[in-house]
Amino acid sequence: MKTISVIKKFPSNFWYANAMELFERWAFYGFYMLFALYLTGSTDQGGLGFSQTQKGQMMGIGTAILYFLPLITGAIADRIGYRKTLFIAYSLYTLAFLTMPLFHTFSAVFVLYLFLAIGAALFKPIISATVAKTTNTETSSIGFGIFYMMVNIGAFVGPFVTSFFRKYSWDYVFYASAAVIAFNFILLIFLFKEPAREKTGETRLSLIHELKRLTGNILQALSDWRFFLFLLIIAGFWTMYYQLFLSLPVFIDQWGNTHSVYNFLHSVWPWLAAKVGSADGTIPAELMVNADAGFIIIFQIIVSTIAMRYKPLRVMTTGILIASVAMGLCFSTQNGLLMLLFLMLFSFGEMSSSPKITEYIGRIAPPNKTALYMGCSFIPVAIGSFFAGFVSGNLYQSLSDKISLAQREAVSRNFQIPSIGAHFSQNDYLYATAQKMGMNNEQFTQFLWDKYHPSSIWMVITGIGIGASILLFLYDRFVRKQATN
Repeated sequence: MKTISVIKKFPSNFWYANAMELFERWAFYGFYMLFALYLTGSTDQGGLGFSQTQKGQMMGIGTAILYFLPLITGAIADRIGYRKTLFIAYSLYTLAFLTMPLFHTFSAVFVLYLFLAIGAALFKPIISATVAKTTNTETSSIGFGIFYMMVNIGAFVGPFVTSFFRKYSWDYVFYASAAVIAFNFILLIFLFKEPAREKTGETRLSLIHELKRLTGNILQALSDWRFFLFLLIIAGFWTMYYQLFLSLPVFIDQWGNTHSVYNFLHSVWPWLAAKVGSADGTIPAELMVNADAGFIIIFQIIVSTIAMRYKPLRVMTTGILIASVAMGLCFSTQNGLLMLLFLMLFSFGEMSSSPKITEYIGRIAPPNKTALYMGCSFIPVAIGSFFAGFVSGNLYQSLSDKISLAQREAVSRNFQIPSIGAHFSQNDYLYATAQKMGMNNEQFTQFLWDKYHPSSIWMVITGIGIGASILLFLYDRFVRKQATN
């Protein structure tokens, strides 16, 4: 009953902001979960046929910019107003989604992804700030709980919708996301109200002076070497974490056998298996990976209830360790059911560690610098995204990319096969190589798996995460305790 009475106290702007968050996450993750597959997919199936290295560069740098810019876009929003900033954000989003299918060169798609990243960076600080402005000490806990629920619901629903459209055309994936984000224009124009802004001498400074002041404050926060060291360690966690989006969908698409998942789902719920499965009795890679968001929706409250009994650093260290091992195990097998099991284990690690990072930063911040320190929480995400691009790019292409391994085998056997290009796709190359070896696609895939061990990348991914976990343990044992003594 108390929860219901609290919910009744939220103003209308709180609900409009949360609705916009849901649709934005729906549109973003509906695209983002499939983006790596689109970039590296064979051109005869509508993909762009880029290399893993190109994919890593684009997604790593673009996502890093997305998470770095909120350090300054919040100041821009405070200057020009939330409604204007959201209008610009939705415009950039919609423009990028609508035009991306029209371009197929690396540079053009990269530029459009940067436009999309800027739109997301403009949006990101505004909604959380609106939730903060529309809650108080009594309602903030439930208010932010509702906010994070909207995030996860949007992130879960989006890939299901766009995966359905992908069956018909990759273009529809982008158009679907454009339609969803465009719906936020209706909420913005007709319902969302500009939150009150304080009129102080400080806010009357020019935007340039405001950004200079903000930069100085950030540098001052980072001059706290213990805080800076903590952020660097956490960047290792995010480097491991972002393989969920940058590498795992491609790995499942290239190597995973999801027939077992389809068969299990068909035995339990035939209708759902028919809706989410492919015609050949498999589950698309993006829906396999999206199970992580589903597990979070189901188990987050339970995990949070347990985690609140322990110190944040201890929970973080354990959560990162669990997530790192589970992520590595996802890359160690071709069995789809095992991948789902490991993804569930990964979600428990993620639920234990990710929320605690924000909580811990809020606890260690000086009383008058809480907002500043919380803003710096985006820094390790940006750094981790950047380095995740190298792991999913150069490293994945060298160790695990099916096309690269097939080319290596063809060269070793002196096969005369045309180079991959506009008129000879990746699938054409795989088919031609398999034919010369007297194998079908499944046999050739298994041959490459057994000979080149593409699963070996799991050691790198898990090693990065375990390294972060060990460093965090040492940080807790020596650096933090030394500071409190």
